[in-house]
Amino acid sequence: MGRRMSSDFHNPAVAIILASGTGTRLRSEVPKQFLKLAGKTVLEHTLDVFERHARIDEIVVVVSAEHRLLTETTITNAGYRKVTRIVIGGATRQASSAAGIGAVVGDNPKVLVHDAVRPLLDGATIDRCLDALDRHEAVDTGIPSPDTIIRVDATDAIAEIPDRSQLRLGQTPQGFRAGLLRRAHARAAKDANLKVTDDCGLVLHYRLGNVHVVAGDVNNIKITYPSDIYLADRLFQLRARQTAVLDESASLRDKVVVVFGASRGIGQQIARIATTAGAHVTAVSRSEGLDVNSVSAVRAVLAQVKATRGRVDLVANTAGVLRTGLLAGQDYALIDEQLSTNLRGSIVVAREAFEVMQDSGGSIALFTSSSYTRGRARSSVYSATKAAIVNLVQGLAQEYHPFGVRINAINPERTATPMRTENFGNEPAAELLQPDAVARATLAAMLSDATGEVIDVRR
Repeated sequence: MGRRMSSDFHNPAVAIILASGTGTRLRSEVPKQFLKLAGKTVLEHTLDVFERHARIDEIVVVVSAEHRLLTETTITNAGYRKVTRIVIGGATRQASSAAGIGAVVGDNPKVLVHDAVRPLLDGATIDRCLDALDRHEAVDTGIPSPDTIIRVDATDAIAEIPDRSQLRLGQTPQGFRAGLLRRAHARAAKDANLKVTDDCGLVLHYRLGNVHVVAGDVNNIKITYPSDIYLADRLFQLRARQTAVLDESASLRDKVVVVFGASRGIGQQIARIATTAGAHVTAVSRSEGLDVNSVSAVRAVLAQVKATRGRVDLVANTAGVLRTGLLAGQDYALIDEQLSTNLRGSIVVAREAFEVMQDSGGSIALFTSSSYTRGRARSSVYSATKAAIVNLVQGLAQEYHPFGVRINAINPERTATPMRTENFGNEPAAELLQPDAVARATLAAMLSDATGEVIDVRR
């Protein structure tokens, strides 16, 4: 793998990802870093954070010998450009970290050591670590403990209740100047009786310097037990992903775009913006006689576009129905209309879009709603369909990933669409998103490398 040119070539910022664990506490046949989560492996989510971070120049991945080939395949298929080395770790975390620092050239680089099974790391924490390394040679991340910590004696009686205001729960990444971490591991290699659990502990144990603590993030959980997978999955659903500002003229020119539900609202704006930017747009809707529930109709549209243009790049399905009212008072025809349009229609569009994209890759956008996280009275059926869209997207992202087909759920705040006005009347314009803003965010998301994610769109 080629070395990426750094903005500061002699002193790059290097991330060492420790991915050689076996996951015995998770009681899984597959090591936890290779479990699927929100459409990708845990390791891929972790690598994504560092690959996308502008201040990270190189990534060193430490794996077990048994899983080196699987790791290489994963990294190659995902196209990570910053991964410069994949090295074999050891039986302990200390041995794996030593292998990682051994792959870093020079003593001046800033090095961040991070657990592969902390896939929810945010970019702001990375920034805090790198900034602190301008003033300190060793940095740890931590969050305040929400609980009282007790220390017990040999009889399990409370021996001490430390002041919680001075306690932190340690996380990763931990940051170091490379030379300092190298010296710490050189000392540890000669110490047969060492009982230290992490790299900052080595620095403190050998009195090589002070360790400065920066704020971590409460969502930066470590996947250790089976319940952690469920929690991480929910956190992926709830977190906001920021998409890059859309450079319409450069990004959309000559793209082949199909928009379902394009007669009004967000779908209409997606079609308009893409057309103006030079994309080849096919816009269809129920007003033109196309129902997204009709497999034959959806298939025919996509097949025709592919036959004409040779491929389909982007597909958005904005077709949706909201019928408010108490469930007890709703006619089953209204219930079925929401289930069929919002959920089955999305399934049909996603399935048929994949059929025309699987050879060339592409991106699909379906629409959820802020109500997916918690059902709301008087829109319970609608809320249920939008929660289902999130699970659908996460499952399909995993199925489609080997074919280079991405799929995401767009989650806009309350938006000034005709459907909303029909159900809630006139609302203050300042409190609503405009459809063109959601459209731009949708196109940006489809053009990004995101998959299996909920893309929040906010004012």
